[in-house]
Amino acid sequence: MKQEKGKICTFAASSNRIDEAYTAAAYELGQVMARHGWGCVNGSGGMGLMRAVSDGVLDGGGHVTGVIPKFMVDNGWGYDRVTEEIITADMHERKEMMNNLADAVIALPGGCGTLEELLEVITWRQLAIITKPIVLLNTNGFFDPLVEMLNRCVDEGFMKTTHCCLWTVASTPLEAVEAIEQQLEQGVPVSDTKFYD
Repeated sequence: MKQEKGKICTFAASSNRIDEAYTAAAYELGQVMARHGWGCVNGSGGMGLMRAVSDGVLDGGGHVTGVIPKFMVDNGWGYDRVTEEIITADMHERKEMMNNLADAVIALPGGCGTLEELLEVITWRQLAIITKPIVLLNTNGFFDPLVEMLNRCVDEGFMKTTHCCLWTVASTPLEAVEAIEQQLEQGVPVSDTKFYD
């Protein structure tokens, strides 16, 4: 097992009904993370992009910590290849545990669960509850509509212009990991936490 510089939490789809480009990018992300000395924290899923990231990290000699609620274990949704599995009571505890274990977050394409996790950590950054880098791995331009919506929130006055620093968009797995490393080295951007003028 390689010496870790820290852990990156990855949010990602569990669906297998997706374009191969997403799976390839997820596996490549795992490989890049392992090569750069990063361990992975994820939802311990045995399917889709969650599994692909895990496989990339593990095949690269890295460490994967899977955090999964008991009901998902009971349904057989876990991945027995992860290095370490932590079973939680529920989804809320799972998200808190994943956040506590990680130094940064990368969100890959996914559905409601992935988007919910991503928007929650962006909100935590906005409220200064966390100060971790958050990167969107924008494979095939997947997150373009979400970024457009967030920018509209700014344009319409629901968020401040300074809140645009809460996330970073990366086109490739390497860009995603390098963005995290740069922010951790140079300082994670801080937004204005004062909501009302």
